[in-house]
Amino acid sequence: MKITRIIAYPVWIGIRNQLLVKVETDSGIHGWGESGLSGREQAVAGAVAHYAKFLTGRDPMLAGALWQEMYRSQYFEGGRVLTAAISAIDIALYDIKGKALGVPVHQLLGGKQRDRIPTFATTHAAPGPEMIEQAKLLMAHGWTCMRLSPHDHENKTTYEPRESIPVTAKWCVKAREELGDAVVLGIDYHHRLSVAEAASFCQKMPRGTLDFLEEPIRDETPAAYAALRRMTDIPFAIGEEFASKWQFLPYIEQDLHQFNRIDICNVGGFTEAMKVAGWSEAHYVDLMPHNPLGPICTAATVHFSAAVANFSWLEVRTTPTEAHLGFDNSAYFPTQIRLDGAEYPVPDSPGLGVEVDEDRVKAESFKFWEAPHLRRHDGSYTNW
Repeated sequence: MKITRIIAYPVWIGIRNQLLVKVETDSGIHGWGESGLSGREQAVAGAVAHYAKFLTGRDPMLAGALWQEMYRSQYFEGGRVLTAAISAIDIALYDIKGKALGVPVHQLLGGKQRDRIPTFATTHAAPGPEMIEQAKLLMAHGWTCMRLSPHDHENKTTYEPRESIPVTAKWCVKAREELGDAVVLGIDYHHRLSVAEAASFCQKMPRGTLDFLEEPIRDETPAAYAALRRMTDIPFAIGEEFASKWQFLPYIEQDLHQFNRIDICNVGGFTEAMKVAGWSEAHYVDLMPHNPLGPICTAATVHFSAAVANFSWLEVRTTPTEAHLGFDNSAYFPTQIRLDGAEYPVPDSPGLGVEVDEDRVKAESFKFWEAPHLRRHDGSYTNW
């Protein structure tokens, strides 16, 4: 079996662009993958087109060797654009192998260790009574782990961390009081704080208020996380933007975090994600995968989550509290893995278990989208 064509489809589906990648073979079997570098899909599509030039004619069953060739075949190796492209191709290669062998992808990863994949949900209301009501709604629908919403500015153009911190901390405390101790509570600050600001936020809440703090600061300097770790005992959940096992290295080896928010569509696909999973297991770091994209990303992450020992919860964005993100994508993905309550059942169909209506995808086009460019009151730019 040989690869005959690799096609990238950067298309607007529902509320966002998705970068879908199809790998075709001369046997008639094809595989689908997805890239996770949201907002820079065209750059990734260019990298996919480049890789297609030398992967055409190659054996799709050799995913590990092809991963190494894609990563090591240029002097300027790595980087988020390239590994996002590698991720999509690698996922598609596993889809092909599963279909060719007649087994689900998790069987290629060592077999499933669980039959169902627990998920965590997210409130979207600003900190306040509505946020707590949304959390109660999630509990009523079976969720026992959830992520609360930090205080933000309604106009989405200005952001002041010191204005957000006291409001968010106050309502996190109220949420814990009203929801009780049985529910797992966290919050995602989307790396918008400095070390001092993040420490101040943590110190405004009684111990035990939060079970995890996600992405409080940017990740470029591990020493900054080490400094923050000395100032708080709240477990950190980080890594959704990490683009290789090497980027995870200092965080795992220095015990800086407790949950890996690994994104299989950014880190390098199944080939790289399984290495990070084993490394994390050796250091008792649990996996809490990032899953903000479409059904292909969800399916790949479900298979990955089924096959690893050190799994906690998988992110899900199709819940009763995130109806504003709701979009029926069945026309594009007529077969996909769907929630059963607050869990995903692990599929046993060959490959990923996702079918794509390629004609429908071809009929869509890319739409330019850019994340908000946030400023502080003094006019300076800050993190989105």
